[in-house]
Amino acid sequence: MKLVRLLANLGYGSRKQAVALCRQGRVTDAAGEVLYADDKVDPAEVRVDGEPLDPPQGLVLMLHKPVGHTCSTKDPGRVVYDLLPPRFRLRNPAISPVGRLDRDTSGLLLMTDDGALLHRIVSPKSAIPKVYEAGLAQDLRGDEAALFASGTLLLESEDTPLLPAEMETLGPRRARLTLHEGRYHQVRRMFAATGNRVVSLHRSRIGGLALGDLPEGRWRALAPAELDSLFGAASR
Repeated sequence: MKLVRLLANLGYGSRKQAVALCRQGRVTDAAGEVLYADDKVDPAEVRVDGEPLDPPQGLVLMLHKPVGHTCSTKDPGRVVYDLLPPRFRLRNPAISPVGRLDRDTSGLLLMTDDGALLHRIVSPKSAIPKVYEAGLAQDLRGDEAALFASGTLLLESEDTPLLPAEMETLGPRRARLTLHEGRYHQVRRMFAATGNRVVSLHRSRIGGLALGDLPEGRWRALAPAELDSLFGAASR
């Protein structure tokens, strides 16, 4: 692929702007030699202002989403794209959230420009477990774990029971849930069905991927081996 097209696809600007970057000598190879717009390049060898080029198509990143940000580009308030380099919004193909976390939920959010991978991750057939930690308005009753594991819990306005989910009690008003499906506001609605209310919610793990020590509001690209662990957790 020619350099000008590569730069444009990765959001460094329009083709005209990418050509201008090259003419200004701001695009070089790893050895510092200036590259030209029509050069055919290995993305791994390209530098812009001395910095490695963003990963090409196939980028998958994990983001530690803070409370107060939404996953929609149409929201007038704070959105998760505000936490990424501005050029990420201009990538072609676009980078999109893999599933959603609502405004009041924090934690692990995956984003990718690989449409096939996105659909594979969110597909119910993949059965990738997701782990949430919930803070509650009232003390747990004591029977929630058995109810959630029963496979018989029917949420309001739905006619299909939830799949069995695991719950670990972390305190009188704290619980960790492992879900194997992704219905709308599922954790909040599960506790609502028991007469309780979720006051804080954090997603800590998707499959074999955990946030680890990634600070809130920060992101990092995933290595291929990490994607293998994501799907491997679903088969264990």
